[in-house]
Amino acid sequence: MIILKRILTSVVMAILFTVCIAGCAIFNPHDGTDLPPLLSQDELIRPYVKLGRIQVTRETYGSDYSLTPDIRAWGAAAVRHEAEKMGADAVMLLEVDGRTTVYGVIPSTEYRATGIAIKFK
Repeated sequence: MIILKRILTSVVMAILFTVCIAGCAIFNPHDGTDLPPLLSQDELIRPYVKLGRIQVTRETYGSDYSLTPDIRAWGAAAVRHEAEKMGADAVMLLEVDGRTTVYGVIPSTEYRATGIAIKFK
């Protein structure tokens, strides 16, 4: 009975520890509605300052010669998240592209999203 109680206590403590450690990784406080918008140069009528160029890359294994809408959405979201970290008001000149290379017999596709973070004066 004492051994069973110790095992049960150990299991409960392990579960509690795992939940405490993984809790921060599971919860995402941003729902995506407060991210800086993507603006074209025609929409920029107010004076602004360029904060910097943002570049985010992602590599996947396999060949993909077309940019699907979900890759474009990933690129836009990734650049907007980085712009938010910089304190930007908007992102302009968003570009998402991909390049496939072959290492030995395994093809690999690298996706790159770039944009310019701006802050209005």
